Amino acid sequence: MTPARAPRIALALAGGGPLGAIWEIGALCALEEALEGIELTRLDHYVGVSAGGFIAAGLANGIAPRALCAAFIENRGDPGDVFDPAWLTVPAWGEYLRRAARLPWLAATSAWRAAVRREPLLHALEPLAGALPAGLFSSEEIHRRLSQVFSRPGRSNHFRSLGTRLTLVATEVERGRAVAFGGPGWDHVPISRGVQATCALPGLFPPVEIEGRLFVDGALTKTLHASVALDEGVDLMLCLHPLVPFELPGTVAAGLPALLGQAIRTMIHSRLALGMRHYAQAYPHTDIVLLEPEPHDTVLQQAHPFGYAQRRMLAEHAYQRTRSWLRAQAPQLAAALARHGLGLRLDVLHDADRQLVALTPPRRLSPALARLRGVLDMLDSTLQRA
Repeated sequence: MTPARAPRIALALAGGGPLGAIWEIGALCALEEALEGIELTRLDHYVGVSAGGFIAAGLANGIAPRALCAAFIENRGDPGDVFDPAWLTVPAWGEYLRRAARLPWLAATSAWRAAVRREPLLHALEPLAGALPAGLFSSEEIHRRLSQVFSRPGRSNHFRSLGTRLTLVATEVERGRAVAFGGPGWDHVPISRGVQATCALPGLFPPVEIEGRLFVDGALTKTLHASVALDEGVDLMLCLHPLVPFELPGTVAAGLPALLGQAIRTMIHSRLALGMRHYAQAYPHTDIVLLEPEPHDTVLQQAHPFGYAQRRMLAEHAYQRTRSWLRAQAPQLAAALARHGLGLRLDVLHDADRQLVALTPPRRLSPALARLRGVLDMLDSTLQRA
């Protein structure tokens, strides 16, 4: 039954570094072509955290998933929109100089504590920690470049000028609380500055100063922050989360980086699971759809979280795996969409020749083989649930 009014639809995008952004773009491209009655650039509310904030800001500015793919993944299209990974690797020279200027005083303090107060060496050296930079790379280039992208005709770098709601969540360092840029009291901050703040992963980028306060990655307080949109009332909530713990052997044997990565993914995902259960109870009248990678995805497990060289292959992988998930979940998903007058384009989902980026020449599958793939998708989904 078609609803009397247009459904209110929101999209929440979590973080995950460059790898997470690549996965989300691939998944969004699959959603864009498979969902009927939904334009991903004309939703009611976008919520972005960390790398998801970059994508949410683009969508809210009318940049479609395929255009994001062209700019971020394939480095083609309008030259003004093309993403350059070098933006993320500019050394934080200003931070280095500020810390170096304090080194003589800190060294003198350590020497006094060791020689005069006779403190143990490790205690005496503690002041030297103040000379360590708060981040390796500057994120100022992100703000500068995005301010140019969002200031082009038909776009805006101002929350109040958008034709939709955009919320970028960052964490205020001093108070350890979430701040919603785009929300009341914070909608005057430039969108590009909000993206810079929510992407400021501690250790990688220094905190971003806005109006005398310091902000870092929004994922420190919550994974999705979907409640920002849910509290305002939406009918359909789409959530994308790229970080899942992998159910694959060999994680520990791969060494400390793999072990730490699995630990971080496990903590983030357990927090997400708690949040999703809360959303289901607190917002029973909202259909909430969560998309995330499969726990047995060997391709993502082997990918570097900050790698960019394999972006084309990874985006295509995310696109195809999302299409597979949509085919497997078609009965349940179609029922949820139908409640809001929306639908699934099953002909698109079963078109075996569709590609996001042309890694290999398309090949024509016979109808029987295409049907077999659909059955295998459903079987795979059933086994996962079991």
